[in-house]
Amino acid sequence: MLNRDEDILQAAETWQKQGHGVALATVVDTWGSAPRPAGSSLVINDEGTFLGSVSGGCVEGAVVTEALDVIASGQPKMLEFGVADETAWNVGLSCGGTIRVFVEKVG
Repeated sequence: MLNRDEDILQAAETWQKQGHGVALATVVDTWGSAPRPAGSSLVINDEGTFLGSVSGGCVEGAVVTEALDVIASGQPKMLEFGVADETAWNVGLSCGGTIRVFVEKVG
């Protein structure tokens, strides 16, 4: 079972209270056969620990890596993964769709 939005937000709050930097990644747009719908979220802390899902597992590693950069810089990023993108094949998004994921620092 995927984590509920409440669990993801609770993890973000807990990690912040523990002094961690935190980022939230949210699917903002999908096209074709996307693994997760728009609104799906993943929360990441500055140690690379994460909760939730933006892709059913196929691009989470790449999103976590980008989220660590967002935590360090404070600058949000828009990420796109799709079957036509060479990066998508490298991270395993071969489902035929495209997803756009917005990553922002929390707090």
